[in-house]
Amino acid sequence: MIGIAVQFSNPVTEVAFNLNEISKSPKFTERFMEPVFRAASKEIAADNRMVVATVVKTSGSTPQKPGAKLLVRADGSGVGTLGGGCVEGDIWFAASQLLKRGGASELRDYELNEDLAAQDGLVCGGTMYFLLDPVREPASAKAFNDEVLAAYDGGAPVAVASLTKAPGGSDLVVGSRLLIRENSSTSGTLGDERLDARAVDTARKLMAMGKNDYIVAESGSEFFIEAYTTPPTLVLAGGGHVSKAISTIAETLGFRIFVVDDREEFSSAHRFPGAEQTVVSDYVSAFEKLPIGTNSFIVIATRGHRYDASATAAAMRTPASYVGLLGSKRKTILIYEELFAQGFTMEQVRSVRSPIGLNISARTPEEIALSIMAEIVGFRLGGDGGTLKLDDRLIEKAAERAQRRLAGAEPVGAD
Repeated sequence: MIGIAVQFSNPVTEVAFNLNEISKSPKFTERFMEPVFRAASKEIAADNRMVVATVVKTSGSTPQKPGAKLLVRADGSGVGTLGGGCVEGDIWFAASQLLKRGGASELRDYELNEDLAAQDGLVCGGTMYFLLDPVREPASAKAFNDEVLAAYDGGAPVAVASLTKAPGGSDLVVGSRLLIRENSSTSGTLGDERLDARAVDTARKLMAMGKNDYIVAESGSEFFIEAYTTPPTLVLAGGGHVSKAISTIAETLGFRIFVVDDREEFSSAHRFPGAEQTVVSDYVSAFEKLPIGTNSFIVIATRGHRYDASATAAAMRTPASYVGLLGSKRKTILIYEELFAQGFTMEQVRSVRSPIGLNISARTPEEIALSIMAEIVGFRLGGDGGTLKLDDRLIEKAAERAQRRLAGAEPVGAD
């Protein structure tokens, strides 16, 4: 555990300021990673040294999850966030010291116990693992950084694997990196051909949606791998009330939004101010021209059965990972009949999410939009849509511990 006493000039405020500054860019997303790479590009161009701290693994309840980043410049300022509070402060200080004293990349763990959490008003109790990666020769980092930014800007997705632990007696170096492209070509190395091959295989599963993973190899080596791609794209087929409500929520979640309707009054920048593009067209033609890829999500909510059927069929022919159809079960059955009649297979039809959304008994357009976006986010991040509520067994355990505390038999927070 890191336990460093330090005073700073409000670093959390600096982070917020820098994020706000970068967020003026039209390509800014909700992710904390992208602003870090854009800031790194400026530091590289100026030949400035820096340290990038990345959350690579967590256990328990923590303020940030794997992939969160903080770039600490040589002048002590920074961009990004690791969750704020004592966690961010200590890692910020450790990164600054690493840059000043010299030294290689290192993995640090941080146990956020109840006392530390209470200092910042948090209710956390877990462990975070950080890779502190100093960049002392900025030019050497340019190629990797440029390819990640190109992926964010619409290019082919890439993944970067970073060695976080080397087994004793090996000549592997923590911080070694391997860049993996969509075509499986690579740059750099983790220091071992078998690790490189494992990383390439893992990258294939992560690239489509820009996910990350932590791998523990049989040899004892460990590496963190994260994929980068364009922000998630949401295509709304139909510009009615539900789509309008969906757009409002999706914008706050960092989705690129495209709206298609054959009626100009239902597909306009005025009606959808958060959309990147509004298209007045039939759905088949529009889908062929929009930037739909594997990190795309299509919601079919047109004005009628006939349009729903053609739009759903067209959406199924795109590479989008998610196609959802708004409507009742009866309507869904009728649409499915038409899809089967058009030659779609059982597997293809089953892949369409309909009726779309999670069951929250939604009634209004806003409630329906919430249920739909909850399902889409869960699908994208690997959630199952279930409740997070504690089960009765754990509630009963809390009650038992409370009784023991009242009786003076157990200290607060004991396991």
